[in-house]
Amino acid sequence: MPETPSARRGWTLVLASLGSFLAALDVVVVATALPVLRTQLGASLSQLEWTLNAYNLAFACLILSGAALGDRFGRRRLYVTGLVVFTLASVAAAVATDAGTLITARVVQGAGAAIVLPLSLVLISEAFPIGKRSVAIGIWGGVSGLGVAAGPVLGGAVTEGLSWQWIFWLNVPVGLVVAALSAVLLRESHGPRSRLDLPGLLLAAAALFGLTWAPVRAPEVGWTSGEALGSLAAGAVLLTVFLAWERRAASPMLPLGYFRLRGFATANAVIFLQFVSLIGSLFLITQYFQIGLGYRPFEAGLRLLPWVAMPMLVAPIGGVLATRFGNRPVMLIGMLLQGVGLGWLAAVASTSVGYGTVVGPLIVAGVGIALVFPTTADAVVAAVPPRDSGVAAGTNSALRELGGVFGVAILAAIFAAHGGYATPTQFTDGFRAAMIIAAFTPLLGAVAAAFAPGKPRPTADPEPVGTPTGARVG
Repeated sequence: MPETPSARRGWTLVLASLGSFLAALDVVVVATALPVLRTQLGASLSQLEWTLNAYNLAFACLILSGAALGDRFGRRRLYVTGLVVFTLASVAAAVATDAGTLITARVVQGAGAAIVLPLSLVLISEAFPIGKRSVAIGIWGGVSGLGVAAGPVLGGAVTEGLSWQWIFWLNVPVGLVVAALSAVLLRESHGPRSRLDLPGLLLAAAALFGLTWAPVRAPEVGWTSGEALGSLAAGAVLLTVFLAWERRAASPMLPLGYFRLRGFATANAVIFLQFVSLIGSLFLITQYFQIGLGYRPFEAGLRLLPWVAMPMLVAPIGGVLATRFGNRPVMLIGMLLQGVGLGWLAAVASTSVGYGTVVGPLIVAGVGIALVFPTTADAVVAAVPPRDSGVAAGTNSALRELGGVFGVAILAAIFAAHGGYATPTQFTDGFRAAMIIAAFTPLLGAVAAAFAPGKPRPTADPEPVGTPTGARVG
């Protein structure tokens, strides 16, 4: 373990950010490979959605559990475990010979990422004092953005230059090295709860599974089908039972009083709505560049770079701005820019449009996305006492991934209702209709951001009496 506090913080920031990079990379790395998977594996539209949604489904269902297990058994230990699970699942994905096997491997990858992502934020939040935390989280958000940025380009380059299997093989050396260094260099820590809330953990996972299964299956079976409606109903009932249990549990995994805090509640609403728009639009934009505009996978990935690289470039700046002005204005501007950019893209999309016409909307939307990444993460962590940073990070990450699952399902359904894969023109018709909804959703997030607390005043008592478990109201 590094001996000086600055060295310890440096290694924590590097290793935790690399873990979040891997988790973010594999949300989108298959996006530019979707047309190739459709032909080489004979995958249907539903199976293509599953290559994205299987990862996000496991991610969303298990992310609260990952954070809770880290609090109980050790955050470093579980972080390393998550990296190992993720890496082994990448091997399984790389050797898959059919769509079903690939989807199964993506489920296991998502389970590993569900441990890695929230704990990466917890490790950084714990290592850095409040005055330096926003900047550190901004860097973390930038590296996570690098995963988003590298995904389409890397996926396209590897698919075109080698084969789609190498998308997953590349995870293996990075995952093993980060896991080994984390086991040696990171400090072990635990959450405040000595007992594991096992009923709460199981109820949360089951409720999230029910709520996410419905949008995943709805494009194939219909939103009014018994399966979709039954899944939503079961998820809602289980969520109600979970909330009732958490109110009476001696050591709840999620103190419900935190949702009465504006900083916690608004940031979670914002990240959910952002990811409905972000992941849903990413699923279609990568295909639009190839099917609607005729680019090869690598060419499509390069042309997406001005959009997806913005988090890498702008998120650290967003962290600095949040330190100076507070999270609310940065979050609000970010959501507005995301909505404006995607709306602009919907307005200009056609089969004959030049790249110079679409790059402006991509940049505007990308800057907006970048401003929201670090500010929502910092807002939820800042709203609760440091000992409950794992709870905050897990909740934020769960809603983020839940939003991604709903986003792919909703936008795919709108696309299918207005277009299809038969011709570039038909695809573009469906794409435009879906992008209108993708642009409207962040504007709802901007409304939520407007109700976030302003920049907190400096105080000698960061945990005032009268808030749940001493959490700050901001």
